[in-house]
Amino acid sequence: MSNNWTPLLVEVGLGVEQHGQDPTKAAIKAIRDAIQRVCIPYLVEKQLLKSGRIKLEISIGVPYHDRVDIERIKKEIPLEGDAVFKIVEGGLKTKCAKVPELGDKSDEMFVAVASITLYIKENTDVIGHG
Repeated sequence: MSNNWTPLLVEVGLGVEQHGQDPTKAAIKAIRDAIQRVCIPYLVEKQLLKSGRIKLEISIGVPYHDRVDIERIKKEIPLEGDAVFKIVEGGLKTKCAKVPELGDKSDEMFVAVASITLYIKENTDVIGHG
């Protein structure tokens, strides 16, 4: 981020996809997990969660990262600000039970980890800034 952006918060989340072997679903669950624990009432009340006032950096480590559908992930972000996504090979791939009735192609289970950093413009009316 450029010098006029200040990191305000960082949250992490975990997503588990036990059946179906879809790395995008694991990534979405990790993003939802991170978002559901964040509450920033001051920014909401002051209407600062808008495009041009905030930016997000979202990093996701997930097995088979090259199969992740980034457009599906973008739909999970409930804010208007710009978001930069970095999807990397990571997370965890482990064995589970193969249940064809649940869409399983193998006995693999995927665990994704997401990190979301919210940046705000320094000149925005935030606590400690004029």
